[in-house]
Amino acid sequence: MLLAATGLLLVFFLAAHLGGVTLALVDPRVFEAWSASLHSWWPLPLLEAALVVLFLLHPLKAAAKAVANAAAAPRVQAGRRSRRGGGLEALAALAARTSPWSGALLLLFLVVHLAQLRWVRPPAGGELAAVMGVLAQPQWWALYGAAGLALGLHLFQGVEGAHRSLGLLDGANAGLLRWLGRLVAVLLGGGFCLVSLALAWGAQP
Repeated sequence: MLLAATGLLLVFFLAAHLGGVTLALVDPRVFEAWSASLHSWWPLPLLEAALVVLFLLHPLKAAAKAVANAAAAPRVQAGRRSRRGGGLEALAALAARTSPWSGALLLLFLVVHLAQLRWVRPPAGGELAAVMGVLAQPQWWALYGAAGLALGLHLFQGVEGAHRSLGLLDGANAGLLRWLGRLVAVLLGGGFCLVSLALAWGAQP
């Protein structure tokens, strides 16, 4: 339940973060004003501390679950049968199997992203220039794009699984929650990919 709850809270943060970053494409001046006001907002250190807790708890609980599953695998492997069919169901099964790898890539990206744009915070009015300076380098926009794809894959099955773990999934709402989760995965994963690529394109000389 803790893994599911921290994951869903991080989804809300990512949606808000994507909305803020998208302002850079819509109106750079509004983006800079939003960034400056956010960085001077007095509760920000408390919010960042809460995010640190979430970003630490989620992978730690995921690792503990993976270890427990690996320990149980010899006892249940022979009886395992996938209930997923083809198409999107097969993709959801792939997302579930690769979630440790997509999560590891996202954790690596988070460390790089913080080192580039948070631990050395750009001055007021220089946020967009700093972002575009990073994305002007091919290795970084490739990492940002790969992180967006990993996020989409991680959420494709993760949102549904989180609702199931919290006991919120039942026969009446399973189909709706499943498709809403997949829509969230596409919007967030695709959104971060597209914004990163658009900013990288704009940063080219």
